[in-house]
Amino acid sequence: MQTRTPVTTRTLGSTRTLGTDGPVVSALGLGAMGMTNGVYGASDRAESIATVHAALDAGITLIDTGDHYGTGHNEMLLAEALRDRPRDSYLLSVKFGALSQPGGGFNGQDSRPAAVKNFLIHSMTRLGVDHIDIYRPARLDPAVPIEETVGAIKEMIDAGHVRHVGLSEVGADTIRRAHAVHPVADLQIEYSLISRAVESEVLPTLRELGIGLTAYGVLSRGLISGHWKPADAGRPGENRGRMPRFQGANAEHNLALVEALRRVAGTRDVTVAQLAIAWVAAQGDDIVPLVGARTRTRLAEALASANLKLSAADLAEIERAVPKGAARGDRYPSAMMSGVGVGN
Repeated sequence: MQTRTPVTTRTLGSTRTLGTDGPVVSALGLGAMGMTNGVYGASDRAESIATVHAALDAGITLIDTGDHYGTGHNEMLLAEALRDRPRDSYLLSVKFGALSQPGGGFNGQDSRPAAVKNFLIHSMTRLGVDHIDIYRPARLDPAVPIEETVGAIKEMIDAGHVRHVGLSEVGADTIRRAHAVHPVADLQIEYSLISRAVESEVLPTLRELGIGLTAYGVLSRGLISGHWKPADAGRPGENRGRMPRFQGANAEHNLALVEALRRVAGTRDVTVAQLAIAWVAAQGDDIVPLVGARTRTRLAEALASANLKLSAADLAEIERAVPKGAARGDRYPSAMMSGVGVGN
């Protein structure tokens, strides 16, 4: 029987603001993607719902999902988990437009204005809510100007169905163009110790414009969590083995970085995951790490990172253990890398 680590009520008291005009949210957000089967292996629906409840009880207010996660099942799971919770006690961040096909796989992105409104009503219906707090295209649609997509979201804001515009995995030029149509609350993008491409141009642009950053992949899909092992790649429903960073010699090299990070974590009496999450949070008060906890045990571990304050000396030691650019392998397969606005 798995031991459950208790989550103390209201563990997370601190908040951060997403950009100049965005909402106030908890200092950590909960990413729900992994709660759907076929992403990181089998998931437990009852435990997933219990984890959402534990996150809310601990003070997490920001919950992130996508209409394509489990082809809608992720939103329906959240609807069940949130059914008895006051609507003003949480904020929903929803990505839309990623096209799926029978048998698995994606067919691109649809961000046409008519599609935006269509996806929105389906998400609100599955989630059982009358508005989405932050609505964002999952990826840039090369066939549709970002101005048209954001303009459609703005219409939905004016109609009361959406509260804020968000973006996901786009570069600095797209951010500027979108923000000129309507203020953008935040950009959701991968950011971790081994995924730092945002630092060169994207993060300075966000700060210039007063836009927040919600960082997903803060543990690089578990690679730098201190828990993942190469043998895990063979589990049913596990898809991380398709990603170059988890393959062969790349994985061996990257896990050596994890061991270097583990030695640093040991000096602070924390776990590797806690140190890695705290590092992202320490990069600025305008950054909110999203933790993809699927169980209450992993949630409790992640929540403890909020109380970990890193000194300049700590950050320098972490940098020595895992220098910028030290990881090997792309964060996505080559076909998917072409759809993101920044690199690794």
